[in-house]
Amino acid sequence: MGSARRQKGGRSTARRSAAPIRGTGITLLLLGFALLLALWLGPLVPLSAVSFSAHMILHLSIVSLAAPLIALGIALAWPNRLPPLFGLGAAIGASLFDMFVVWIWHAPVLHESAATTRAIFVLQQLSFLAAGLFVWTSALSGVTRRERAIGSLTLIGTFLHMTMLGVLLGVTPRLLYSPSVCIGAFGVSGLEDQWLGGVLMATVGGLPYLVAALVLAGLALSENAASERA
Repeated sequence: MGSARRQKGGRSTARRSAAPIRGTGITLLLLGFALLLALWLGPLVPLSAVSFSAHMILHLSIVSLAAPLIALGIALAWPNRLPPLFGLGAAIGASLFDMFVVWIWHAPVLHESAATTRAIFVLQQLSFLAAGLFVWTSALSGVTRRERAIGSLTLIGTFLHMTMLGVLLGVTPRLLYSPSVCIGAFGVSGLEDQWLGGVLMATVGGLPYLVAALVLAGLALSENAASERA
């Protein structure tokens, strides 16, 4: 009888302790969706049709801010509802899928098509969101030391390919895109607009991936050290 009471009390305590975490997760999820709405209904959408740097701010805000907020919100609010997508193959697959989506949409012909055709622009934006959610969900839904280590590798791979593309766009000596989609904004135009977009991707855009990868690696290493001491 006493054992049954203790078990019931333990379950009640666990539910009470999990409630704030779930509340935080739901808040992050709502923030992520609110950010998406603000981005897609805001001034960056028309600006991205004529400014490569504005396009890059929109793109990076989706994959580096909104997507991780949504993924972390899901992981905290419903930790047992989302089966982890782990294993080295999944980590490589997530990074390669993200690389394919990001690089292919920055090919001149597709970027210019998205800038001038509404349907293609919508497909581009949804592709960015899907790729970002795949990477961040795979990385952030892990709970074991191995899962967190693999999640860190997923983010490192994504950080590397985004930095590579950003560097290429930021140092190329000629305009890769039609001048009509690189008219510019923020006081720059033409080739400088393209360079600014590349610099943003190589620096600001990759930073959340790098920071999250280091945090996950630190958690995995600390758990390993704790298990060895035990």
